Amino acid sequence: LTPETARLTAIARHARRSQKRFAGNLDFFNHLRISVVRRGSGSMARLEQATLVEAFGAIRSDTARFAMGCYLLELLDRLAPEGGVREDAQRLFGFALSALRALDARRPDARLRALLELRALDALGLRPELDACVRCGGALGGRDEVPFHPGEGGPLCPACSTPREGTIGVHLGTLRALAMGLRLEVERLDRVALAPAALSEARALLSRFARFHLGLELQSERFLNEIIPSGELPAG
Repeated sequence: LTPETARLTAIARHARRSQKRFAGNLDFFNHLRISVVRRGSGSMARLEQATLVEAFGAIRSDTARFAMGCYLLELLDRLAPEGGVREDAQRLFGFALSALRALDARRPDARLRALLELRALDALGLRPELDACVRCGGALGGRDEVPFHPGEGGPLCPACSTPREGTIGVHLGTLRALAMGLRLEVERLDRVALAPAALSEARALLSRFARFHLGLELQSERFLNEIIPSGELPAG
């Protein structure tokens, strides 16, 4: 993942034998400065050199951090475009770095998991609507709970909502907390209050929304669900 091209497919020839060019730096969770050669727009890039800029050792040494990191990397690998607008690539790369730094600094719980997953979708250009009706843009009304449609990407107001399959109920307080999680800097996400019931709603909403765009269950998601199932970290 680069700030110039978003996702980049490249081959590193003789990487295992070349200590001078790569020095064992080609691994998950490494922030690198790289040199690539690309002979044409349709050809695969060739990775010539990789120098370590920042390593996130704590992620590799803790199961919860590692599981969350793998999930985010697989999510970006599946949904990040190859090429595209530089501004979008920079936003996506900036999110990846901030997420890795957050995981390196603290063990994730279910709240941090939900908020990082939401911010990943936002960085990918798949931000769900949280403040207004996704159909008409109107206010959500005075109801405490509203239907959220994962396929359409947001909640429905009283005028637009009809009994239909595919919606899940979510309280307005949950939507407001998630919206706050998008406004704050990553290092301040601990200020977002999500009670157990709201956290359960947020997880259901994000899981259904992400699954709609992915079309499948990520391999890392099943492992992550075992490590951070419902808001509590495993002991030890």
